[in-house]
Amino acid sequence: MNRCFATLLLTVLSFGSISPSEPAEDVRHLAFFHTHTSEELSVTYYVNGEYVASAISELNHFLRDFRTGDETGMDPGVFDILFEIQQSSGSTGVYQVISAYRSPATNEMLRSRSGGVARNSQHLLGKAIDVRLTDLDTATLRDVALSLKRGGVGHYSESDFVHVDTGRVRRW
Repeated sequence: MNRCFATLLLTVLSFGSISPSEPAEDVRHLAFFHTHTSEELSVTYYVNGEYVASAISELNHFLRDFRTGDETGMDPGVFDILFEIQQSSGSTGVYQVISAYRSPATNEMLRSRSGGVARNSQHLLGKAIDVRLTDLDTATLRDVALSLKRGGVGHYSESDFVHVDTGRVRRW
């Protein structure tokens, strides 16, 4: 009897599962509200192993330096971190964007007003974003981002936002 069961099992395994199904699609979607421009964007930026070029262009424009209008090519890894935060936390909220790309002129202006702005900020490289998430408090958002170990995470509790970037893993 054991021999028959083993033969049946090997037969099933060689032909695949008993009830074949298509592999699950890998679709990544994000929704944003920009706190300075009041613009909204809901976009599917990744499908089955490929970044969607038109969506990445929309994101680059949406996340431009709102003070100057300058745009850059944002690091898609930033979007992946945001997506992973929502997947890990179970969030279905909207990201409220405080800052993303910063032109050199904007970064210098902010540095002159505040000691908390880095000279070589990841924002200058399109590798950082400052956000809130509508259905998570920022302390939880920070904790989830830290658990990913995917880049820099800063929590600005006074201003109620979290910075995430694709640089080296660090926290503040």
